[in-house]
Amino acid sequence: MAEDDLSTKAAVAEENDVYTKDGTVDFRGNPAKRNATGTWKACPFILGNECCERLAYYGMSSNLVIYFKTQLNQTSAAAAKNNSNWSGTCYLTPLLGAFLADAYLGRYKTIASFSIIYVIGMTLLTMSASVPGMKPTCVSKDVCHANGGQTAATFIALYLIALGTGGIKPCVSSYGADQFDDDDEVEKKHKGSFFNWFYFSINVGAMIASSVLVWIQENVGWEWGFGVPAVAMAIAVLSFFSGTRLYRNQKPGGSPLTRIIQVIVASIRNYKLKVPEDKSLLYETADAESSIQGSRKLDHTNEFRFFDKAAVVVQGDQIKDSKSPWRLSTVTQVEELKSIIRLLPIWATGIIFAAVYSQMSNFFVLQGTLMDIRVGHSSFEIPAASLSIFDTLSVIFWVPIYDRIIVPAARKYTGHKNGLTTLQRMGIGLFISIFSMVCAAVLELIRLRSVRQNNYYTRDHMPMSVFWQVPQYFLIGAAEVFTFIGQLEFFYDQAPDAMRSLCSALSLSTVALGNYFNSILVTIVTKTTKKNGNPGWIPNNLNYGHLDYFFWLLAVLSVLNLGVYLFIAKWYTYKKTVGTLH
Repeated sequence: MAEDDLSTKAAVAEENDVYTKDGTVDFRGNPAKRNATGTWKACPFILGNECCERLAYYGMSSNLVIYFKTQLNQTSAAAAKNNSNWSGTCYLTPLLGAFLADAYLGRYKTIASFSIIYVIGMTLLTMSASVPGMKPTCVSKDVCHANGGQTAATFIALYLIALGTGGIKPCVSSYGADQFDDDDEVEKKHKGSFFNWFYFSINVGAMIASSVLVWIQENVGWEWGFGVPAVAMAIAVLSFFSGTRLYRNQKPGGSPLTRIIQVIVASIRNYKLKVPEDKSLLYETADAESSIQGSRKLDHTNEFRFFDKAAVVVQGDQIKDSKSPWRLSTVTQVEELKSIIRLLPIWATGIIFAAVYSQMSNFFVLQGTLMDIRVGHSSFEIPAASLSIFDTLSVIFWVPIYDRIIVPAARKYTGHKNGLTTLQRMGIGLFISIFSMVCAAVLELIRLRSVRQNNYYTRDHMPMSVFWQVPQYFLIGAAEVFTFIGQLEFFYDQAPDAMRSLCSALSLSTVALGNYFNSILVTIVTKTTKKNGNPGWIPNNLNYGHLDYFFWLLAVLSVLNLGVYLFIAKWYTYKKTVGTLH
């Protein structure tokens, strides 16, 4: 799409909205406009965009570890590490996209701009697998060699995609939630359902990717296997722009990092001052609305009281011109920082879960390639990476059950409008994820025992069906519905209004750090266990290793992580906006 078209559509999107002083959409003077935009009317275009974008992403990434190993001629450990590092980057770049969205561009322009980068990356990746001279040289289907330039082209394309996804991931879910008004109880009730169906749309795309597209990559060719996702991404962009006139938009509130630093600096400057017992004496604007665009006022909380010093008014501050934001902050600005600090411990407990989740695109796939990949007794073979479809089916199974059965049943018992709090929901997911690793470890233990008893070490596929992996995939899918969707909703709800994209990116960064953690763990385990001629836990031929020990290690780490999470969740204080009751 041409830049002029992009600018025009962005301008139209901004013209769609009437803003209050704080930057939020105000429909009080125009009820007809309110009824014509937002809510579920706008969501199909956002959900369609997400479904196609995820189809593109998973269609390209689900089997990427196999592409590294067979087409770029990398070892199992190197392929797993490169895959983890790239996947991690895809979930780290959202911090950049979120900052630009919250501070300068707004969510609409950020999604639109980064989508173009994404399409360019997908196009280049397709060319690197199809254009002679750019694609690896193969002597047979799975025996290929790539020179330095060909490998570089692949990774440039992949990291362009990582950059492109950085502007989409943190903004799309928040942008969808923006279509529901927090001040309207009817619309607010639908917001929780939106997150469930948003994740449902992700997995519809993922299901098509892990079945059809992986089969195309394995049986038709990588040029088509990457080309179809590129087309899907183009469709995602068209879907997003098609809903332009229906979207509700929120003005960016300025740099959130600047506001955070201002509070820290002001607190340090005022470290000698005593915080008054009467919190109404702390500095806040007299207006009913916050001075921060796109943000409601926040009530004072008693944690982290050192930062309250930033809002202590001294005599010189009564002079209007002397109210420097580097010396005096509003209570809302201080509470923004406190909200972020409170989120960080919850955020940290998501890293181990993300490391467990990353096994689906790493060692679950490598484990499956050594098993019998035939369907029944037929000659039809299913790619090992396609087993991730059972994770997707699990999500598609559990989302409506959670939304239509568990929530109403839990609501009667707990009295909470969403049945379970988001913290309870995430905790259940962390608990379920433990059993996924236990299943994977037990399966590998049984598989290796059969290898040793029957001397299957050098066989490409042992006579043990790959469908024994289904339980571990299904359990991870169930854990996702509780933890990842709960995390999306929690970080959106608990984020300061003008930092929602940034906090969505923060929640996504746990996936990045989980992938990096997995990469580091693989490196440590490989170096520690591969000594004195010992092949170690993760050799190139996993039949000689002990991948089961690695899965048991992750299971133990998950148990410890759950214990830490329960302690932190009990301590957590929910955000409270001025004028609301919790």
